[in-house]
Amino acid sequence: MVNVFGQSLMKAERTEFEQLIRDVTYSLNSDANLRKVYPLVIKYEPGKEKDLLKAMNELLKALQEQVSDQAREGLAALEKRKEEGLKRGQDHLDKKEFDAAKSVFDELVQDFSDDSDLKANIADRYLKAERYQDAFKLLDDALRDDPNAIFLYNRIGIVLRKMGDFETAEKYYLKALAVCSDDEYLHFNLGRLYYDWKKWRKMGVAAQRALDLNPDFKQAAKMLQFAKKKTAE
Repeated sequence: MVNVFGQSLMKAERTEFEQLIRDVTYSLNSDANLRKVYPLVIKYEPGKEKDLLKAMNELLKALQEQVSDQAREGLAALEKRKEEGLKRGQDHLDKKEFDAAKSVFDELVQDFSDDSDLKANIADRYLKAERYQDAFKLLDDALRDDPNAIFLYNRIGIVLRKMGDFETAEKYYLKALAVCSDDEYLHFNLGRLYYDWKKWRKMGVAAQRALDLNPDFKQAAKMLQFAKKKTAE
């Protein structure tokens, strides 16, 4: 009786087992695709099972590295596709070809439907192009994907403010502040909404809260000073 991989086998069983291993190593060595990953010949000699085990571990490591490389290449290809799509869409926006831009961006969103960051990115481009309704739809969609994303509430508030829908914008800001009350920029942007809305007292409260969080916030200080002036009139 001998020991093969730590198990005692009778002679006939050992012979059968050794032949099975030879068949497996032959199949591996004959696989053209596998040889591209692991060009070394996998050898097996009875009694040197540890050497075979070492070779198999090296093969497994090479396969894992290939999978990782392919995954990285796949992600890089997806990112390249996104960037190219964003560039095409932006080129149309710059030329005020809004229907063409929307067609490109809609295709991107459809292909990457779970990517809330991509939707926010496109929404920012719409916002700069003053395509507020398109920006709002994308941000609202992104918010459904990621309900806790404070920056999305903030962006929606900005878009709605520019659309003149002050009441809805206020609701989004207050939702964001209910989750994250220590963000001075949220308070400031809420104050900016109240400026457009001519809600001077509320603007002063928002500016003061921003200053409480960041005493060096110069824009908030100017906002507070302006609010005090308007409420005193």
